[in-house]
Amino acid sequence: MAGSKNEGIKDASNYLRGTVLEGLADTSTGAISADDQQVTKFHGIYQQDDRDLRKERRKAKQEKAFSFMIRVRVPGGVATPTQWLEMDRIAQQYGGSALKLTTRQAFQFHGVIKSELKKTIQEINAALLDTVAACGDVNRNVMCNPNPYQSKVHGQVQDLAVKISDHLTPRTGAYHEIWLTDSEGEKVKVTHDPPLLGGSFDEGEEPIYGKLYLPRKFKIVIAVPPSNDVDIFAHDLGYIAILDGDEKIDGYNVTVGGGMGMSHGKTETFPRIADVLGFCTPEQAVAVSEAVVKVQRDNGNREVRLNARLKYTIESMGLDTFKAEVEKLLGFKLEPAREFAFDHNSDRYGWVEDHRGHWHFTLFVENGRVYDTDSYSLMTGLREIAQMHGGDFRLTANQNLIIADIAPEAKDAIEKLLTEHKMIDATERSGLRLNSMACVALPTCGLALAESQRYLPSLIDELDEIMEEAGLREDAITIRMTGCPNGCARPYLAEIGFVGRAPGKYNIYLGAGFAGDRLSKLYMRSAKSEDFKAILGPVIRDYAANRQDGERFGDFVIRAGYVKATEQGRDFHADFIDREPAAST
Repeated sequence: MAGSKNEGIKDASNYLRGTVLEGLADTSTGAISADDQQVTKFHGIYQQDDRDLRKERRKAKQEKAFSFMIRVRVPGGVATPTQWLEMDRIAQQYGGSALKLTTRQAFQFHGVIKSELKKTIQEINAALLDTVAACGDVNRNVMCNPNPYQSKVHGQVQDLAVKISDHLTPRTGAYHEIWLTDSEGEKVKVTHDPPLLGGSFDEGEEPIYGKLYLPRKFKIVIAVPPSNDVDIFAHDLGYIAILDGDEKIDGYNVTVGGGMGMSHGKTETFPRIADVLGFCTPEQAVAVSEAVVKVQRDNGNREVRLNARLKYTIESMGLDTFKAEVEKLLGFKLEPAREFAFDHNSDRYGWVEDHRGHWHFTLFVENGRVYDTDSYSLMTGLREIAQMHGGDFRLTANQNLIIADIAPEAKDAIEKLLTEHKMIDATERSGLRLNSMACVALPTCGLALAESQRYLPSLIDELDEIMEEAGLREDAITIRMTGCPNGCARPYLAEIGFVGRAPGKYNIYLGAGFAGDRLSKLYMRSAKSEDFKAILGPVIRDYAANRQDGERFGDFVIRAGYVKATEQGRDFHADFIDREPAAST
């Protein structure tokens, strides 16, 4: 059929079945076929290999060290203590003894081998969670603001996140057939039926998606001002809660067309800030999500996959035309957008007491990696807390964790465990570190061009020396790193962003808004990692000496002329001043 290769794979997949079952039964290899690698993304699975071992295995004439990343959907990022304990156990048993908290409020396991895929997913299902639509050309995990100082409305946005997630889950029975059956094809004991899956389904048509699903991935978030912790402008569809007082949500401003991914050297690709489309009531919000998805389904670019996200559809159609198509499907017009204001896109750490007298502790988890070391028993400590905790766990969009809804009588016991395992100290890190994020990158991500998760902590060590000298240790500056330009850690919304180009080389971006409402601009291309202190040191010192009262770093570098402001995504590549990298010092 016409279109990109992926369109043909979806068309031939028989509603996301492909030949996955046959591939799982093939014990001659640790991999699955190239086409099935695309199909299994819709089931929350990516085939990967340990790139650190490639050379060694090639020399030994062995196939790559294949394994799989499994992503678990957690709508709104809320998990029970029992679910946390099961994710901990599964990580230890199948996932290399580390649990990943993602930038989209989901769990990830890395290093799961093919022979253990079905068992792992069945055990995830037994924990009342699932992996369906965690990846692929469908709506993915729906995020919402989890922060406890807005606890009066958290239940309302969490409820909406779950409703939208349920409504937009694919209806094909493929997930049940492949993962929740035994070797004879008989259904195993199912404790959790993913919403809508396996329900009424006409094999001729997915009611919302159709046979070809969406042209590309689709991401939805819900924000509650003044916190933009979910980075609402980075996503395809967003809902900005408009509060009636501090206890009731009157409705939502709807945003469309955000997205982070781009490709090096291809100026027709760029990150984009979402546009505000209008206002809807809480009762209309789910219908709006379906209408926006359908307009993207019918108008997204299926010929050129690099330009298939909703942001490019809106650039092509124009916002007014896109809105008219959405309203045609809705059968009503959206109201004019209401006033709102964001003042940050970070988390607020430490203890917070809510309006009921319950407590919440927001824990910094560097790059979202939960594991134990000789000096920091993070995974063990959280396990012990989960064994006694009566509230819930909330994953944040900044890869951190909130131990939430702690009854007053349980606070001392949990604080004791936080102290014993040195987790209480995590909130005392520098402002730069507390506002940092990195994607996984090497050694497992096949797209990575450079290090990220393994490198950013040591880079912050170096930059913190400059920050300390300049008297900026407590200053919150967002800093993010990705190993490739796809932008999983949203580096183009960081005041300081690093995007990998090659081993040890990164593009440096500066000037995004602290509230996540302005894109950054390229400051230096292909800078060597050993030169970062020499490159950024003068900028940081200038900021410390000459910033205006209350001025954020991203605003300062624009005012001081280091970069120009990016007004629109299509201007992201414009006005770059080519600089020679500074010499190492």
